[in-house]
Amino acid sequence: MSYVKMASESAGLLEDDEIETENGNLEGKIQTPSSATYEEALQQTGFGRFNIMLLVLCGWAQISDSVEILSVSFLLPVASDSMNLSDLQKGILNSVIFVGMMLGGYIWGSLADVQGRKRVLVYSLAMNAFFGLSSSFAQSFWLFLMCRFFSGVGVGGTIPVVFSYFGEFQQRDYRGAMISALSTCWMFGNILTAGLAWLIIPSDIGFINHDKDKFSYQSWRVFIAVCIFPAATSAITFIYLPESPKFLLETGQEEKALAVLRKIYIKNRKHITSTEYSIEHLIANTKVHRKSSLPVHGRMESNYYGLWMWFPQIFAQLEYGNGTVCSSDIVDVPDDGNSSAIYQDAFLTALSNLPGNLFTIAYMDRLGRRFLMATSLLLSGISVFFIWFVSSRTQVLITSLCFGGASVIAWNTLNVLGVELFPTPLRSTALGVQSMLNRFGAICGNLMFGILIHLHCSIPLLTVALLLAVAGVVTFTLPNTTREALQ
Repeated sequence: MSYVKMASESAGLLEDDEIETENGNLEGKIQTPSSATYEEALQQTGFGRFNIMLLVLCGWAQISDSVEILSVSFLLPVASDSMNLSDLQKGILNSVIFVGMMLGGYIWGSLADVQGRKRVLVYSLAMNAFFGLSSSFAQSFWLFLMCRFFSGVGVGGTIPVVFSYFGEFQQRDYRGAMISALSTCWMFGNILTAGLAWLIIPSDIGFINHDKDKFSYQSWRVFIAVCIFPAATSAITFIYLPESPKFLLETGQEEKALAVLRKIYIKNRKHITSTEYSIEHLIANTKVHRKSSLPVHGRMESNYYGLWMWFPQIFAQLEYGNGTVCSSDIVDVPDDGNSSAIYQDAFLTALSNLPGNLFTIAYMDRLGRRFLMATSLLLSGISVFFIWFVSSRTQVLITSLCFGGASVIAWNTLNVLGVELFPTPLRSTALGVQSMLNRFGAICGNLMFGILIHLHCSIPLLTVALLLAVAGVVTFTLPNTTREALQ
């Protein structure tokens, strides 16, 4: 079964014109007129095939963002020869996608609250794929930088909107676990990126023209081209998916919202009995004002990306240097940078997220958001602190595994809180602004590491450890939204 066919079957080809046509056929099956809040109406649809298939399809979009963001970090040890990159340029290259995401998060997030989640996801994913592929052909640093920037603008729209879209289909009893499961797809994207880098970059695929004025297409460019596949296929997939019924309700399209809910009801039940979906009118929820998760999310983003994006470079430094991370002799990583051990370590680091992801899926709705986040941030800070003392690639691998396993719990919790804290008319805009501020922290983190990692890395490492601890304390000021209705 093809990927697009999967999307078509899971969504029932619920495009707007089809909703209106099928609505009349479904009306005759409803026996008892009833009014309900959106949460009550969603509860009646049940949990089943539709929810799982939507998780797979939205998860693939999440994977596309992970691949696009992290792919550049694997190029740093190998692209310096063909582009003559300095350490500062490496930092800029690592950061430019976040500049694009910062701009895209606000623009696409605002559009999603006006034009709808589905349309924005199609356009942003297509933009990501187009400029990602274009960057693989760019021969100059500045053209490559521009393409990565516009690719980042596309990614900036997907990340906040896909969580709004997906979360609005989930009932309160499963929302925490399902959004955690969606967040887990970031790990799969991380693993996919590391695996592709391990497989493609050290290989002889592509061709090199030793005349630098002529066109070359090295293996790392092939790697970039392959990495756009998830975004391209996701853009096509979302054409066939329904609009969020929560968005439809909030924009006055009650009949279309009910039609989507009826379809979900049918999809989630293999055998339809005489007791049919009985909701005919939806009641708007009472608005509740809550505190924002922006302060914690901004700190977490700058710390996570500032360190995570530089792990391949740290592995490379210890591969060819000596001493500890912060006391090793300063050495130049060979231009080919093709030691497969570097990519093996990065692959294992990506895999380290699995236990934390499984833990959040199982316990997000049991232990609550604040407890999980505070504990995770504290453990992440401790693991970063111990990176200061490592003196071998094996030791930095172990500490990075601990960091990845602990930090992903906070990451998943933040994604859940981001969906639950904001009301529907502002949810995508708020998540877009949140994303914009997050990327600013990521830019600062990347530039800081790019400048200081070869001077003395104790300052950035200790700063990250401290900020993670502070973020853990700030967590206790946030409300606990476990099993509350979406506003």
